[in-house]
Order: sequence, then C-alpha cells, then structure tokens
Amino acid sequence: MLRKWTCLLAIVAFMGLATSAFAADCSFRGALDEAYCDENKDLVADPPKDPAEFKDPSTLVFTYTPVEDPAVYQDAFADFQAYLEKKTGKRVIYYTVQSNAAEVEAMRSGRLHIAGFSTGPTCYAVNLAGYIPIAVKGNEGEFQGYRLLLITRKDSDIKSVADLKGKRVAHTSASSNSGNLAPRALFPKLGITPDKDYTVVYSGKHDQSILGVAFGDYDAAPVAGDVFKRMAKAGRINEEDFRIVWQSEQFPTSSFGYAHDLKPELVEQIREAFLEYRFTPAMQKTFGGADRFFPVTYQKDWAIIRDIADANGEHFNQAGLEAIAKKEAEAKAKKAAKAKQ
Repeated sequence: MLRKWTCLLAIVAFMGLATSAFAADCSFRGALDEAYCDENKDLVADPPKDPAEFKDPSTLVFTYTPVEDPAVYQDAFADFQAYLEKKTGKRVIYYTVQSNAAEVEAMRSGRLHIAGFSTGPTCYAVNLAGYIPIAVKGNEGEFQGYRLLLITRKDSDIKSVADLKGKRVAHTSASSNSGNLAPRALFPKLGITPDKDYTVVYSGKHDQSILGVAFGDYDAAPVAGDVFKRMAKAGRINEEDFRIVWQSEQFPTSSFGYAHDLKPELVEQIREAFLEYRFTPAMQKTFGGADRFFPVTYQKDWAIIRDIADANGEHFNQAGLEAIAKKEAEAKAKKAAKAKQ
C-alpha cells in the first residue's frame, strides 16, 4: 500500500515540474496549469506557439479510462485502432493505465497521445495535461449520458422545483453526484436551497429514493435518469405513477480526445477518424447501444460538470488529482485485503 501510494505521489509531483517553453509568454491561461496557455479562452490548451514544439510521433499511443477488466476494452477498441492506423498512416498501440492519476500523467509527460477519460477526470486532464476532448460515445442525435431527474408522485401537488419548499426530499448519499452534489449545486439557481428550503433525508441509493417516493415515504427525490428508466423497464416501478418535475442538461460520459501539442495535420486526421468511424456490432453491445463518437466541446458540454464542482468546492488542480490518487490507492488496497480473506 505504502509503495503504491508513494509511486502515485511521485507521478503527481513530477507533473508539477513540467513546463512549456511558452509558459511565461502567455496573456491568459484561466484554470489551466502554468505549462499551458488559453489565449482564445475556450478553456482548453492552445497549440504550441513555436512550430518546433509540435509532436509527430511515429507510433500513436491510445488508452481508455482505467476499468476493472482492461482487456475487455482493449479488445473493444481494436477495430477503432485499426481505423486510426489507416487514417493517420501510423502504428497505434493500446496502453493500459492503472489509475486516473496515472492516465493524466501519461498524457502530460507525452507518453499518451489519444485517450478516453472518465467524466470527472476529463477536467483534470484538460487543466493539468493539455488534453483536448472532442467526442463522447453516442448516436446520430445525441451523446451518451444521463440526466438528473426530480421526481414526485403523479398525484402530488409538487409541479415545479419551487414547490419543494417545506417538503421532505430524498437525496441518496452525501458523496453521490446526481443524488446529492448536483442538486445542491443546481437547485439554488432555481430558487430552492436543500436543507434550507426543504428537509433532506438520505435514502442510501437511487432505487431506494425512487421506491420511497412511490410509497409516499418522501415527497420528491432527485435521481439519476438512467436508474429511473432501468427500473421502469425491469417492471420494478410503473413510470406512469410518477411526475418528472424537472430534468437537468445531459451529463456526458467518458470523453475522447488528443494531446494539445500534436502536429496540426495529425490532429485533423484524428478528428476525422473520430467523426467518421462507426462502431462495430460488438462495440455497440459493449457500449450500451452507442454507434459512433458524437462531437462535443469541453467549454459547452462539460459546463454542468464544472458548475457542480465549483458549487461543492472541488478544484481540478494538482491537489485535487493528488486526492484522487490517494482514494484510488486506498480502494485498491481494500480490494487486495478483501481478496486475501
């Protein structure tokens, strides 16, 4: 445990040493690390000012966010890798990462060129590693994601968010994004503040919040839309018994993109590959029916994620990434200890 934690700290510490040649010659960088510049204010790193700093590697390194069984996703992306090779004329290899912190460091150090980052870690990769998100799994009409729903019983007198005043509302748990952090960040903008304007009762899980509303234990509940839909599809609830009072913008799932300092011609080839490629039947099955990479921008499509983080005091900086690294190390240690029992 100590050894793994020390390694992760070393990774994050290394990131603090890396700088760009143009870091001092930058009029604006916003939330980005000092190694990057954002003079066009689109919230992601600008390309290097000096053409000599562009990278054009003979072999491109690609990875997907760290998961329980990396081999499953390495196989799932094999056909897309082949398409990338055809489009760029370069060899593309898959690099397995063991943690979100390690994935961010790999891109910052220049060892990773194209990647998929989970929703939250996307923000760390943008700010600390010069990552440019350009796509999310999706279909022709929209990207793959979920919405926060505010639900109540159909016979309830709650018709708007304002009607939550004085009510008993189920949140899931203190650490839940859609079940607690998101409503605490988003509802005040709608004129209602949790704990102040209504009583928060923690249910423990999204399904318990939903069932609690159905049985009248709670007046309403903010819940993840995908959980609500799955319960309805499985017959655990009757969707007609509920009223959806309000829903958020769609939360994106894992993003895909590239390192900011790749050669412009190579960047264009990578962008075209993501936009043109269509998932194989096997990929569609693996990724919940998504059939393509849907174009997104960090500035627009991650705004809701940044707003929630800001409202809850989370900062996508080195200290925040260090905290993630610690949690990941602790989780692995607990899993290893449990396996030995």
